[in-house]
Amino acid sequence: MEKKLESTIYTKDGKEAGTIALPANIFSVPWNDALMHQVVTTMQANARNIIAHTKSRGEVSGGGRKPWQQKGTGRARHGSIRSPIWKGGGVTHGPLKDKVYAREIPKKMRAKALFVALSRKLKDGEILFVNSFGIDAPKTAVARKYLVTLSKVKGFELLAKKRKNSALIALAELTPATQKSFRNIGNIECMNTRNLNPVTVLKSKYLVIENPEASIAIIESRLH
Repeated sequence: MEKKLESTIYTKDGKEAGTIALPANIFSVPWNDALMHQVVTTMQANARNIIAHTKSRGEVSGGGRKPWQQKGTGRARHGSIRSPIWKGGGVTHGPLKDKVYAREIPKKMRAKALFVALSRKLKDGEILFVNSFGIDAPKTAVARKYLVTLSKVKGFELLAKKRKNSALIALAELTPATQKSFRNIGNIECMNTRNLNPVTVLKSKYLVIENPEASIAIIESRLH
């Protein structure tokens, strides 16, 4: 029989609302340095916005005429002012925007890396389960109030104080009202549970999972 872990579920007011059983094959996976390095660096490479580009001597404008005659001037011989050794000339071996950095990640590796990241977060006491935020209308003040009350939970004191990458809020269903309520809070990021990945999980100090029963079911679906 599969071993189960248990964690406390809190209300949006920071009060205990029960417990939830967590599958060990998702929240009790040992850390794997090689796997995490490969998956995280590949995801970062796939998200890379390639803008660095230089022109070679054949792409820069001008330089059609020989600067001066080949012999008799006492100066070095040159055939074009667009040579790489001239100011304003082409660049030798510079970066090109047509280089492709993207690589493929097998689905099983990506899922395993997510489970490793979730297991590390749970082990470090940085996952907070909330039954529901219940935000019906976009209100940043309401969202901030919930963060302040949840920061009173032991171990999550920096939830409302950390200035950068304080928390990632994962929701089984990301509604426009909830998204708009949290998007004006600079240290908070909201996303659908189905879009969780190792990079986003590890980037923030805390991971807040709303509606844990539905969210964990979505995460478990990656096992198949």
